[in-house]
Amino acid sequence: MLSSAVRLLSCAVVRQTRALHQSAAVLGGGGQLFVHRDSAENNPDTPFEFTEENMTRVKQIINNYPVGHEAAAVIPVLDLAQRQHGWVPLSVMNKVAEILKMPRMRVYEVATFYTMFNRKPVGKYHVQICTTTPCMLGGVGSDLILEAIKKKLGINVGETTKDNMFTLVEVECLGACVNAPMVQINDNYYEDLKPEDIEEILDDLMAGRTPKAGPRNGRFASEPLSGLTSLTTPPTGPGFGVRDDL
Repeated sequence: MLSSAVRLLSCAVVRQTRALHQSAAVLGGGGQLFVHRDSAENNPDTPFEFTEENMTRVKQIINNYPVGHEAAAVIPVLDLAQRQHGWVPLSVMNKVAEILKMPRMRVYEVATFYTMFNRKPVGKYHVQICTTTPCMLGGVGSDLILEAIKKKLGINVGETTKDNMFTLVEVECLGACVNAPMVQINDNYYEDLKPEDIEEILDDLMAGRTPKAGPRNGRFASEPLSGLTSLTTPPTGPGFGVRDDL
């Protein structure tokens, strides 16, 4: 009898399928595998030097930290390098390690851990769509937004348009759950989206315009859609509630 129950349970487990969608492969920033493989565009000899202006900025960043602790600047310096170069090949990591006087492996560890660092080229507009639970369930749901993006750009997740204008990636939570569904494009968040909103945003970018960041449903930030439930009156002035003799 026990063996029959076990067989039934095993069959039930085998029959179960994921009802939503399959998770993306475990990749590093920009969809790059964590393991490095030299290529024509990404190898130790790929040319990279900070511009004079950015080198000045690097020195300013390093000066924020005590002498002997220059390695603490690795994230902002890598970020600056990415903003200059567009992504972070191996030669960029090596240059950062040289400037900060730290082992190259320590820089590799940072660059492969944080998905903000793109380890393969991305388009001019890096479209990162959150598809975790709050965005999947919030508003119209991230599935509809993702399909609208794919249809508009003619690419799938992990791909770049032929003109190198747009790269689409699927990411984990971006911390704007109350404004779900949302996408991040470069440094800007676009929230409370409907399919027509993301289409308008992409149209603006294609036309060289800068779409307004933030919620698209009329609210200012992340306040309740039904209106404020607290702090509904003007703040009291200094001294409110204090004894008259003080």
